[in-house]
Amino acid sequence: MTTPLLAVENLRVHYPTPAGPVRAVDGVSLELYAGETLALVGESGCGKSTLARAIVGLERPTGGRIVFRETPLEPLPARSRRALATKLQMVFQDPDASLSPRRTIRDTVGEPFDLHQRLDRAERERRVQELLARVGLDATLAHRYPHELSGGQKQRVCIARALAVGPELLVCDEAVSSLDVSVQAQILNLLLELKRARELSYLFITHDLRVVRHVSNRVAVMYLGQIVETGPTPELFRSPRHPYTRALLASLPTLDPDARKAPVRSLGDVPSPVHPPSGCRFHPRCPEVFERCPREAPELYATGQGVSRCFLVERDAALLQQTLARADHDRRE
Repeated sequence: MTTPLLAVENLRVHYPTPAGPVRAVDGVSLELYAGETLALVGESGCGKSTLARAIVGLERPTGGRIVFRETPLEPLPARSRRALATKLQMVFQDPDASLSPRRTIRDTVGEPFDLHQRLDRAERERRVQELLARVGLDATLAHRYPHELSGGQKQRVCIARALAVGPELLVCDEAVSSLDVSVQAQILNLLLELKRARELSYLFITHDLRVVRHVSNRVAVMYLGQIVETGPTPELFRSPRHPYTRALLASLPTLDPDARKAPVRSLGDVPSPVHPPSGCRFHPRCPEVFERCPREAPELYATGQGVSRCFLVERDAALLQQTLARADHDRRE
């Protein structure tokens, strides 16, 4: 079996508070393979960004492991971690917050070369101009400051900076959510083009399921610090198995009257990650809850090429087995 490029194993990120620990990430396991785009989706506050920051080393995990190319990232000496940073980069949601207002675009894009490669001035300038052209920016923008650029241009600068050290994996945390729709399309197309040209892999974090369908090979759905469903993108959109995933997909607008479906309701607000519900964490909001859900925490059950953290999968499988056994019995009679 192919070894994953990135493996997250039972990862936990908890923050102490007087009321108890905030379980931002609480036992997450997932795998991402070379050359694929794994989308991570879920409501705001479910732990997506915390997971991303832990993967790139901006948050220290409370427990569990992160393995990149078969190398555990914790504990890792500072020098080794810095070398690994050339292979694992992040593009943040807000380019204004991730770009220094005091640095020109030339200095921002060239900084990774100063940290990791020590190029001479001429070669550094050539590489900066090459990167700007690669992300669709004119060379004349190199002397400008972030406040002189549009939102789309600033996000292109962030992508150019991330590409400077030749990464294998880009973690994109809501990388297009702050942009206008037309600019979103341009940045998404750029990311897809870069993936093909540079053989990149993406962990693409978003709450926009239309974007997920456009860019991803597989999807992981996160709820209240846990993964509740994963699967290939076409399979998950066609036949979601977890009620939370069905509720997310039902919220997608459509202009086709024949494709409109009755809404799938999820009741109430997201519970507190300080005191998550007993049993299945989605059960207080689930329209399909039954007596087992508040009492037991479901495991991840296999569903085709994915998994789902829902007792309905186990129950449906048992009903199917009973139906098949009954049909076989009737046939023999």
